Amino acid sequence: MKIPALSSLKKTKSDSAKPSRPPLKKNVHAAAVRPNKLKLKFKLFSIRLGLDMVFLFLVMLLVIIGTLMMFSASYPSGYAYKGNSFYYLNRQLIFVVIGTAVMIGASYFDYRILSGKLTFIIYVIALLTLGLVLVIPTDSDVKRWIYIGSFSIQPSEIAKFAIILFCAQMGSSNVSEMGTFKYGVLPSLLAMVGICLLLAFEPHFSGIAIILVLTALMVFISGAKIRYFLMAGAGLALLIVGAALTGKLGYAMSRLHGWGQALIYTTDEMWQDTYQTRNSLYAIGSGGFWGQGIGMSRQKYLYIPEVQNDFVFAVVCEELGFIGAVIILVIFALLVWRGIKISLNTNDRFGALLGVGLSAQIGIQVILNILVITDGMPNTGISLPFFSYGGSSLIMLMAQMGLVLSVSRTAHLERA
Repeated sequence: MKIPALSSLKKTKSDSAKPSRPPLKKNVHAAAVRPNKLKLKFKLFSIRLGLDMVFLFLVMLLVIIGTLMMFSASYPSGYAYKGNSFYYLNRQLIFVVIGTAVMIGASYFDYRILSGKLTFIIYVIALLTLGLVLVIPTDSDVKRWIYIGSFSIQPSEIAKFAIILFCAQMGSSNVSEMGTFKYGVLPSLLAMVGICLLLAFEPHFSGIAIILVLTALMVFISGAKIRYFLMAGAGLALLIVGAALTGKLGYAMSRLHGWGQALIYTTDEMWQDTYQTRNSLYAIGSGGFWGQGIGMSRQKYLYIPEVQNDFVFAVVCEELGFIGAVIILVIFALLVWRGIKISLNTNDRFGALLGVGLSAQIGIQVILNILVITDGMPNTGISLPFFSYGGSSLIMLMAQMGLVLSVSRTAHLERA
């Protein structure tokens, strides 16, 4: 079911007489959506002109809990491999400080400036960075990072933001044509294909999965017809079958090896391939209902490879148990719900689509990450927002949350 505020293009005269929220406006160009420049007063914690305190509280709560749990999960591997138990924590704290500053700054940024030409510039930047990783020499067959000194940037994080921004622009500038394939589906489809092709060469199939889901969601809530999704799904299925028959999915097929059989011994090779997922399941199972207690995980002692990254939630389950894991998932759900509510509070269609997309990305990644650590889907490397170690992911996520706050702040200012 489409979100009502985004699926309806215009309201009739009879609708306008109702005491409902004003309709979302079509913004063809950046100039059209900014007829009067807003004067942002720096009232950080004011109710009317300041940040949405509920959303800000939920973000910072997840950042704090996530950082603590990342440290709890990572100090054994930090000591073993880096000679310092605080190695990952120290670096993550730097990312948290930078991310918080960027989030606050983004909340005072007029998000509507991103529409128009800047949307396409950001999309091109995403393509260029995705292409750059393919030509940078590396010892690994997997090419996903651009290294700058001791730090690294993952272009796929930029690509996620770029596709949300692109789809929001298309959904707001082609309002009356969203029911057609040419204007409602094709531009976003081509943008998605461009990103996914480059991700396939890295290879980065978890990134492809997220881009596919985000694009489908954005196009759907913008008003595209269901039959186009069925056509796209059939085309995608044929593409996957063709690639599999020609041997182009070698890496992807290797990730499927052992999926759903982590606890079943068949061969030594598969038993080794499912080592990470199996120990994740051991951690989740040993947590029980109440958990072993913070810091008391056993599986984090080098049993789960790279536990500070994609599998940090397995340690959360072991130490905080079922109750603690559910509470954290509820906080995530509240964050997504609040972000969507904020977005639908604005009468600007571009802002509504952008805010919904950025909020939905959090929920999508959480769901996929939980499926990975529980063997519900192949182990493809999907980070858990605000919990997994990594600078580019955390900073980009907090910048995007700042834009959601900007949508909220602008809505308040327009009603002032």
